[in-house]
Amino acid sequence: MDMKRIGFLSFGHWRAASGSQTRTAADALLQTIELAHAAEEIGIDGAFVRVHHFERQLASPFPLLSAMAARTNRIEIGTAVIDMRYESPLYMAEEAAAADLISGGRLQLGVSRGSPETVLRGAESFGYRPADGETDADAARRKTQMFLEAIGGAVVARTDPARTGVSGGLTVQPQSPGLVDRIWWGSGTRATGQWAAQMGMNLQSSTLLSEDTGVPFDQLQAEQIRLYREAWAEQGWPREPRVSVSRSVLPITEDIDRVYFGEQGHGDQIGLLEGVRSRFGRTFVGEPDRIATELAADEAVRAADTVLFTVPNQLGVAYNARILDTIARYIAPAIGWTPANAATVV
Repeated sequence: MDMKRIGFLSFGHWRAASGSQTRTAADALLQTIELAHAAEEIGIDGAFVRVHHFERQLASPFPLLSAMAARTNRIEIGTAVIDMRYESPLYMAEEAAAADLISGGRLQLGVSRGSPETVLRGAESFGYRPADGETDADAARRKTQMFLEAIGGAVVARTDPARTGVSGGLTVQPQSPGLVDRIWWGSGTRATGQWAAQMGMNLQSSTLLSEDTGVPFDQLQAEQIRLYREAWAEQGWPREPRVSVSRSVLPITEDIDRVYFGEQGHGDQIGLLEGVRSRFGRTFVGEPDRIATELAADEAVRAADTVLFTVPNQLGVAYNARILDTIARYIAPAIGWTPANAATVV
């Protein structure tokens, strides 16, 4: 089995509810920074956050990513995903380059159309409206192309001859070399996975696919990955792409884990999402050795080079660090992973 990378993915929930360790937005932000540091100490490869607007979740990624970078030295930091409908591509290019420079080139930025949300026309509240005849997905892809061009050093503006005496091209500043190769597209279908390959982006595939062919989730996701890699090869890109999948894994090692999560996870779920028949991946709950065996047989996990484990962030840093340590010690080695600092995980 090929060598794998693993990371955690936090949705950054916060609410003043009974039992919550993230009662405020400050709690959620500061604890995400501390969990990134703890994950690096464990030997985990990546610390990723999800971005949601108008909800009590993480919403403004670049200050957070920069703080995570300043608190760590080695671990990759990233998003899964930023909803491009809400973004100004050129301003985002400046922010992304600055965060990447602060991190020393560790930024792994996942972008996409975004997930279903409770707000009505949220991006319009930010001042962004699709062009005539353009869908939300079209708008996200258009902005993504502009963003890729900007961080790739394309001319995006002209000098003012009245000020400079010449008409010349200008690029967004700062530029961070190599960042353009570390952009990922969050894909929910096989077709958008192929589009990501055509655009030269890495692939992020979550625990949800907004299509269903009747096969188990991991097989459908593995097919998406295969089609993505084929499309990448057809484009003749000079580098090898990266592919990540996300999994919900809750190992039971103490009585408190049983109180929180019970003994059994659930299998794939099928439902309608925005009117489309969709397939949701399972949750893995149980003893670490059983989860390890199940993940090792997961076709999409086998096909990906990176696996992101979602964390119940409202349970606090110490609890989630223990989950990540259990995954690192007893589960991830079964899928071909070796810790970055192997001496600390024995």
